[in-house]
Order: sequence, then structure tokens, then C-alpha cells
Amino acid sequence: MGLSWMAWTWPTAAFFAFIVFCLAVMSAWEYRVPGGSPRRGVFGLDTTRGDRLFISLLGSAFIFLAWLGLMGTPLWGPLGIAVVWGLFVFRFV
Repeated sequence: MGLSWMAWTWPTAAFFAFIVFCLAVMSAWEYRVPGGSPRRGVFGLDTTRGDRLFISLLGSAFIFLAWLGLMGTPLWGPLGIAVVWGLFVFRFV
């Protein structure tokens, strides 16, 4: 049976599990260190931790889509770029 009832693949399920994991980590972080007051980054936006998570996930989606459209598979290249993008967003945005 597995995931065939919804035509999901294991990578799709892993992606959604990763999103749930990110939300759990962000919730624990907020519980442990409350506040997360907005800060102004290099793009001139006032962002909180949740905003930076959303920006990094959205940017990663576009990185993967652009890679698939231009280069195809394998997807190790955009994974590395997306990790660097996420680190950049959480550090400087």
C-alpha cells in the first residue's frame, strides 16, 4: 500500500516531512528563546524567524524549479545551492 493511494513518491513524502520538521524546530526555538524580534537585513526588509523560514523555503523551491527546467536531474546541485541560500537568508536577511 505505502504512499500509492495518493500517487506520492518517497521524495515527496520526505519533502513534506522536512517542512513539518522545520516548523517543529522553529516552534521549539521560539519556545526556548522567545521574541525573535524583527531585524532589517540586506534586502531592506524587516523579517522575523518565520519570515526568514518562508523566504528560504520559497527561494529553494524556485532554485529547484529553475534547475529542473534548465539542467534536469540529478538534483544534488540545487540542494547545495538551496542550503547555501537558506544559510544566507537566516544570517543576512
